[in-house]
Amino acid sequence: MRAFPLPALLAMALLSACAEPAPAPSERPPVQFETLVVGAETSVRERHWDGVVEAVNQATLSAQTAGRVVELPFDVNDYVEAGQVVVRFTDVEQLSAQRRAAAALNAAQADYTEAEAAFRRTEELVEKQLLARAALDQARARRDAARAALESARAGLSEAGEQVDYTVIRAPYSGILTERHVEVGEAVRPGQPLVSGLSLNRLRVNVEVPQSDVNAIREHLQAAVLLPGGRRLQAERVVVFPYADPRTHSFRVRVELPEAETGLQPGMTVKTAFKLGEQARLMVPVSALVRRSEVTAVYVVGTDNRVSLRQVRLGRRIEDRVEVLAGLAEGERIAADPLAALAHLSAERGDG
Repeated sequence: MRAFPLPALLAMALLSACAEPAPAPSERPPVQFETLVVGAETSVRERHWDGVVEAVNQATLSAQTAGRVVELPFDVNDYVEAGQVVVRFTDVEQLSAQRRAAAALNAAQADYTEAEAAFRRTEELVEKQLLARAALDQARARRDAARAALESARAGLSEAGEQVDYTVIRAPYSGILTERHVEVGEAVRPGQPLVSGLSLNRLRVNVEVPQSDVNAIREHLQAAVLLPGGRRLQAERVVVFPYADPRTHSFRVRVELPEAETGLQPGMTVKTAFKLGEQARLMVPVSALVRRSEVTAVYVVGTDNRVSLRQVRLGRRIEDRVEVLAGLAEGERIAADPLAALAHLSAERGDG
């Protein structure tokens, strides 16, 4: 038997060990929690500007007759129902004028009744050829004049009644009393402002937008007001004014809002988003995010089913989804429920 030296035996053993195949790495089993595939979604491209909320229905009530203020039932910031009295004047002169107009109407009615009867009698006598036709023409003229006087008296009575009604000022709609321009005891004249108010039922937002974006806004006419908590209130109508401010070269846009409980008050500033077009974005559900201090991340599931936490940079939020600007690529898988992914990692560490 041939003997081999010791160095040769060690070299042969090393070569035989290298020739044996390395053990294949163990493959991870599929994850047991729900995953989502990140994909590009077509979403609205928009820009935000600040706007000022104002009431659609706001007015200043003025006096339509002369008098002295005897009652102001409501103070500033009081809520007033539609039809409630907000100002009351003295009505002595107006009632006296109404009584005079009523008396004048009664007199005119009596004169017309007499003139009509005289015309009928004259007409019968003329038919019997007992009077000349000139007498009939005179009777007809007196009757027509009496009829005109009666119509004038009726109009006078109606006008006097309106003057009486003008001594009581009622709210044209429900809302808030914002200002009182007179006080009890003051004498007022027609046209003098009395009280101002506004309604909170209908609101709108006025926004100044640059001329570079006005064509896109006019093309789409879609906008939304951004409310606290990430809520969005879609505009009912968008009106772009046809002229620009010569000093700022910006266009005024009016965003009319639907009737809804929004918490908005006239005079507030709000962010308003206008649609300028559409673009593709990487969107993920807000529920898939993990927030730790100032870091935002998602659990990513690799092709080998390995789970890892990866930081992402977010963009604009749209309802329950948010744009990912960096940290993810299209086609990657993420955990739909971060708590389930965390439980999966904890179980792996326990098994290891």
